[in-house]
Amino acid sequence: MKPPSSFTPELQTESAKVSYRFRCPGPGEFQCTLTGLVFVMDQEAELFYKTVQWDESLLQSAGRTAAGPLFDIQCPEDAVCQLHLPHCETKDALLSEGLLSVVHITGDGMTILEPLEITNTHVIVSVPHLSSFGLVWDILGRLWNNMKPINGQVLLFLRPPNPQTQRQNLNVFLLPSNVPLEEVSAKQRNSEYIQSPSKCKLIKDQSYTVHCPVAFKVQPEKEDFDLDFGPNYHPIFEIRLPTNIEEAAVTVRDQTSTDVWKHEVELTGPRRITVQRSLPAEDSLLAEDSLPAEDSLPAEDRLLLVRGQFVKRVSESVLKQLLDKLLERGVINDDEMQSAQTKCKADKARDVIDTVRRKGTEASSVLIAALCEVDPFLSRVLTLR
Repeated sequence: MKPPSSFTPELQTESAKVSYRFRCPGPGEFQCTLTGLVFVMDQEAELFYKTVQWDESLLQSAGRTAAGPLFDIQCPEDAVCQLHLPHCETKDALLSEGLLSVVHITGDGMTILEPLEITNTHVIVSVPHLSSFGLVWDILGRLWNNMKPINGQVLLFLRPPNPQTQRQNLNVFLLPSNVPLEEVSAKQRNSEYIQSPSKCKLIKDQSYTVHCPVAFKVQPEKEDFDLDFGPNYHPIFEIRLPTNIEEAAVTVRDQTSTDVWKHEVELTGPRRITVQRSLPAEDSLLAEDSLPAEDSLPAEDRLLLVRGQFVKRVSESVLKQLLDKLLERGVINDDEMQSAQTKCKADKARDVIDTVRRKGTEASSVLIAALCEVDPFLSRVLTLR
């Protein structure tokens, strides 16, 4: 079978709540790179979706418990015919018949939808009409499989250093694999996401510990893993580190002292840079300890540091707003505006950031200020504010 076409939706973040928007160009299967959702479309239409809070009492009355986030999906009627919701089960657990199903919640109540198919990654259902959809476990089935691991993820967020104590905190999240990263990031407003391989296997209600040889302290000493599907996400462990280290070995162990996740974490933030990435060639012989903080770098060098992530993450709607503001401020001219608008999103993003960088510090500062205004979430992720 032909795999679905991948798309990265436009993000809107307000009060730490994330919503996603994408216009499907026509019939076909389209997979969101941020949530894992797959939409099977009968026609061209615009999708708007977001996560909402589960009503636990409603689930319990039906003998179900949440097995993933609850998505509120809006789209013109009859445009979406099937929905594929990502699950976090391993192959062994999928052998249990009736374990997974999908609930459809409307103003009239809740309906349980039986899957058309369960793949290694998704549960597929027909869509009667759009509102809220979420993956659920049968409570008894989940209890029967309670000792089986799920596919999990370890997410790391580095908080800003305390200049008085010269320490910084690395927060460790243990979550099911079908929790979207963007949902967690939106709640960590003042922290920087540290990208690292995240996959692991986790077992509900089992105790886990975190170990880091260079840490001053790891707290708590141990904690039980729970299946958390939001809307609020809190770190399970906090690693307290000195601010003058660039790497830290972090290990997550289960209650049998077996390593379930281990990684040499590169502490790229906050404000930690290398000579090659941040300074002109003629200054590359300077000692790294003498480097200025990232905020004191020329604005064009700050943009160069985040160029790759900007191209990957910026949305089409944000690019349009940035172009308007750059034109209003005289940073770009009409020809440059028209040239950028004819390109695909990735090339448009490259054109915007590279054109502005080449025009120097003042122009680059205008772009940074404009990005902070129109997309505060992305500017925080890129540490531009």
